[in-house]
Amino acid sequence: QVQLVESGGRLVQPGDSLRLSCAASGLSSYFMGWFRQAPGKERQFVAAIRWSNSNTVYADSVKGRFTISRDNAKNTVYLQMNSLKPEDTAVYYCAATTYASAATMSLTSTYNYWGQGTQVTVSS
Repeated sequence: QVQLVESGGRLVQPGDSLRLSCAASGLSSYFMGWFRQAPGKERQFVAAIRWSNSNTVYADSVKGRFTISRDNAKNTVYLQMNSLKPEDTAVYYCAATTYASAATMSLTSTYNYWGQGTQVTVSS
């Protein structure tokens, strides 16, 4: 059974840094992504990583500020978020799939498995 468990979300101030974690179980050879959803808005892509070779892709809105990475030993993917802005406020979801192409890694429909989400609030 596939399980994704996110953690690390909390209230921070603009300019702060935060690291989210997603512990995965029941998967092998997969792609993992982070998405976020603000109130009243559609879920949007943030970043994705290919587990086998660590190839990554980012949304333009977070490029240069966020970094996705993985720890093989812990079967965990991380999202390091720096220079946080109020517009980064959202529920952040971890997602996984067994296959994605470069063209589909950013699509919500690509991912079969989702975590429960963790709230990130950026406010002064």
